[in-house]
Amino acid sequence: MHIITNASVLNEQGELEKKHIIIEGGTIHSIQDGNKEWSAAEVGADARITDAAGKLVTPGLIDMHVHLREPGYEHKETIESGSRSAAKGGFTTIACMPNTRPVTDNAETLRLIQDKAKEAGLVKVLPYAAITIRELGRELTDFEALKEAGAIGFTDDGVGVQNAQMMKDAMRKAASLGMPVIAHCEENSLVEKGCVAEGKFAERHGLVGIPNESEAIHVGRDILLAEATGVHYHVCHVSTEQSIRLIRQAKSIGIHVTAEVCPHHLLLSEEDIPGLDANWKMNPPLRSRRDVEACIEGLLDGTLDIIVTDHAPHTEEEKAKGMEMAPFGIVGFETAFPLLYTKFVETGLWDLSTLVQRMTVEPAKVFGLEQGRLEVGAPADLTMIDLNSEKVVDPEQFATKGRNTPFTGWKLKGWPVTTWMNGNIVWSE
Repeated sequence: MHIITNASVLNEQGELEKKHIIIEGGTIHSIQDGNKEWSAAEVGADARITDAAGKLVTPGLIDMHVHLREPGYEHKETIESGSRSAAKGGFTTIACMPNTRPVTDNAETLRLIQDKAKEAGLVKVLPYAAITIRELGRELTDFEALKEAGAIGFTDDGVGVQNAQMMKDAMRKAASLGMPVIAHCEENSLVEKGCVAEGKFAERHGLVGIPNESEAIHVGRDILLAEATGVHYHVCHVSTEQSIRLIRQAKSIGIHVTAEVCPHHLLLSEEDIPGLDANWKMNPPLRSRRDVEACIEGLLDGTLDIIVTDHAPHTEEEKAKGMEMAPFGIVGFETAFPLLYTKFVETGLWDLSTLVQRMTVEPAKVFGLEQGRLEVGAPADLTMIDLNSEKVVDPEQFATKGRNTPFTGWKLKGWPVTTWMNGNIVWSE
């Protein structure tokens, strides 16, 4: 038995209440009034007690878009190092993308990921499978075999599926299996050699820009295909005002579309990029201030359902190649909650419940997961957060192998301090 005493917990009205959480056998056994005092004698000598006085306890955070790099790119990240980083960031469930080497386009590779995650024993790792073999967009994978092996959805994330008929066939097949299609939306003919958003920064530095419509064209196309096939269509890392407008309209007429947004697209615009430091290079790129405002509005009005990190570690050598040659991507697990808490909740722009829901309850709802609940009978996947702890982002302290972040030196509050998975502490400050 494990008891978390004096925890501040959000109730259904979004207010904080003091509770004692009793964990037994990996699940939440009971939640009791925090005004009742606990004593070691009362619960038995074997019970472990964690005093959460002054700390927020939430369901374990859920991240439905991450890159763990293994197999194939273990020099960037491993399933073990990525899982440790996730646990340190307060995440207990993560969904990893299939753009590994080999690509997760077969049951054998899927099982390898599951085995490595189980061996690490730090967080729950849910693997996506590729839509097309080797993510080349030419031939569909064996959806039935991949579903049976444990895939939670199909995506060619890292690249967009360029052929509309291929995407429609994928959606039809996924719909017949009751599975979602998760889309990286990018029209290749509009992004060739692009490394930052089309705009003033690109012009100033003589760089090829990536236009907003490169994302929105695929979003619009796929919404029409989702309407035709009835599939659950989920849009990856939305970053443009045009995409949000299309998703909002699709939802209003009952098309089954959901969408995600990353912290960096809620916090940063191209105007914030200080120079040619490739730690500011990501895909989708940082867009205009107008796009940032649209992302914030879209999250608040429910057009964008969930927050994801798109955690994408690279080596320092790779990122040192500069804006044009370096790979896209930044790390995200360990800064996500403090960034959003500091910039939106502390400033009064959002309430705490909005942030927590979009990182727990909503992802579980969108993908039909049993996690994301702090209630009796739910898995004891929990995160304890010190909302008053203030620290500076220091990549040298990261648990991930990646150091590629644009947030170095930012002073933030709201740091996770303990993470439980199935009732076991998997990370503690």
